[in-house]
Amino acid sequence: MQSPDSPHSDDTRQAGHSGHPADDRPHHPDDDRTLLRGILAVPVVLLTLAAAFCLWLAMNTQPDGDDDQAAYGGIELGCALAIGSAGAAGALWLAPSVRRVMRWPWAVPAVTLGVAAAVRWGLSGPG
Repeated sequence: MQSPDSPHSDDTRQAGHSGHPADDRPHHPDDDRTLLRGILAVPVVLLTLAAAFCLWLAMNTQPDGDDDQAAYGGIELGCALAIGSAGAAGALWLAPSVRRVMRWPWAVPAVTLGVAAAVRWGLSGPG
């Protein structure tokens, strides 16, 4: 049994102090990285998915001939939208506050899709 005037009485436990040194440290703002990563992942993933869809459309569009300007226009538009979406995801990732929370593997798919769209646009033929 502890005496009532003991420094380790129940009063300190009721105040929320367990006596562990880690409990006395101030809250560090980077401790919420998991929640912030989840919030920032939404626009990055949505922009990457939009780039993937536009690139898929551009890759699956096949012109009937050299005079099929509508198909070539569709390929160019799909590539331009894929590059724009991938660029927006990459630009979002370039912000220092985002880079601190989301490391480079988050940006690799968007950059890869943007490069693939640029290659497809360059190889699309007459236009």
